[in-house]
Amino acid sequence: MNSTIAQLKERFEQALVAAFGDELAGTDPILVPASNPKFGDYQSNVAMSLTKRLGKPPRAIAEAIVQNLEVSDLCEPPTIAGPGFINLNLKLTYLEQQLRQMQADARLGIPPLKQPKRTIVDFSSPNIAKEMHVGHLRSTIIGDSIARILEFLGHDVLRINHLGDWGTQFGMLITHLKQAYPDALTTANALALGDLTTFYKQAKQRFDEDEQFREQSRLEVVALQAGNQESLRAWHLLCEQSFLAFQEIYDLLDICITNRGESFYNPLLPAVVEDLEAAGLLVEDQGAKCVFLDGFTNKEGNPLPLIIQKSDGGYNYATTDLAALRYRIQQDHAERIIYVTDAGQANHFMQVWQVARRANWIPDSVELVHVPFGVVQGEDGKKFKTRSGDTVRLKDLLDEAVSRARTDLETRLQEEGRQESEEFKSHVAEVVGISAVKYADLSQNRTSNYIFSYDKMLSLQGNTAPYLLYAYVRIQGISRKGGIDLSQFATDCPIVLQEETELALAKHLLSFDEVLSAIEEDLMPNRLCQYLFELSQKFNQFYDRCPVLQAEEPQRTSRLVLSHLTARTLKQGLALLGIAVLERM
Repeated sequence: MNSTIAQLKERFEQALVAAFGDELAGTDPILVPASNPKFGDYQSNVAMSLTKRLGKPPRAIAEAIVQNLEVSDLCEPPTIAGPGFINLNLKLTYLEQQLRQMQADARLGIPPLKQPKRTIVDFSSPNIAKEMHVGHLRSTIIGDSIARILEFLGHDVLRINHLGDWGTQFGMLITHLKQAYPDALTTANALALGDLTTFYKQAKQRFDEDEQFREQSRLEVVALQAGNQESLRAWHLLCEQSFLAFQEIYDLLDICITNRGESFYNPLLPAVVEDLEAAGLLVEDQGAKCVFLDGFTNKEGNPLPLIIQKSDGGYNYATTDLAALRYRIQQDHAERIIYVTDAGQANHFMQVWQVARRANWIPDSVELVHVPFGVVQGEDGKKFKTRSGDTVRLKDLLDEAVSRARTDLETRLQEEGRQESEEFKSHVAEVVGISAVKYADLSQNRTSNYIFSYDKMLSLQGNTAPYLLYAYVRIQGISRKGGIDLSQFATDCPIVLQEETELALAKHLLSFDEVLSAIEEDLMPNRLCQYLFELSQKFNQFYDRCPVLQAEEPQRTSRLVLSHLTARTLKQGLALLGIAVLERM
């Protein structure tokens, strides 16, 4: 089942060649969904774009295209508006046929890709010995959703957690623990991650203030990098303790990810230096080995160096990223590598990628993408913090959302006089709370900052997860009330579209694949949120104006199928956002 817009684009391309010759083969027909229903369902602006090239008025071009445009099986006869806009209205018979195909297909009419790409999505990436905080929320949720969508479309996706598990911070932390809490480095589970965070802050303060401690820490890093057994054992204990705490949050958020920290690439770093040296890119500057970058300058206006190896022989974050990039291309065979990090790292990636390109490590077949995002703000418009000014722990944020969802649910149950089990209340509160946090983030344009508000995200009104979940629950209510298993409807059930709200819902259902195709390109999950919100609105309008269970046949069966398709699309769409549905709320 090819998408409607894909079929129409193919017909337009054929019409352009038929009207003006082979030189227009492959021309983009500039076909988009109509911005206003009065113009139809789709609109092409291609005639205006060809005026200069063809030396003809746009309306004459549009008329020639329409004369050669064979869409009678899909659309009513095309019309031309204004200077040369070509408007298309889908036929009822075509809509009804597409809905039947969608109903018969487990994937809602979306075929897996014929040419999937090996894709790496690099996201979340917390630091060992530090608790995950609100700053990790966006990368984790956005990266997971992008991975889910690309996987559903058929791409071969490897989800990578590029953990900060190596470097100077371990030297100072291990040194501090050896002196202040030696048992912690010899006994498994001796420390909780909260304790580690406290010790990390203490170690950092000593490192900044005490020259002797700073030198001891540096020597500890050297010992760790050299493979000293005592240092490695301490490092492993710290990593294991952090993994347990991270996994607790990933389980709560339903995140699957492969841990591959900076330490994984440590053995590969000398080869990075050797290769860059062999390529003639390395320059020694004040004892450090650097690559001077094109297009980047320091405050004095001189070319900016990217340090690859420090004067003491140590390596930088950029060196690890270069090793990771080369490994992902050569060993993981990635064709598309997606980095989901905050917008502040854009320059870092541009610099690292420039070096890799100049070293000829990136084939033309490999696409590198930075997926930037803004910060989470409090209602005061500043970075989201606790009242004491500390960074908000991610676990606390999620627990608070679930707690508030529980309070809202209990209030509603009391008002409705409903009695529900403890198990029901706990399950609904967790699904609603976690979903609300995820959806509030994903529904924003990721490049923008957004204001975190529990009240807004947990509301049953507006563009929120509870609103979408309730639309799904409403359809399950139809099934329960009518004693009908909607999934048992035959795939050849008649679809009858007569009312305006039925048509609007049907057309929206059939554009699901177009939305996912757009996200595949621009990696903007908020497109899917907007689609699902509008789907819920259109279903509610349909349900309010069109009787379902009380309708006469064939409308009754047709509307039940339309309801079932809506529920399936909501469930699938929410799953791609990492959100589970509820049968009752």
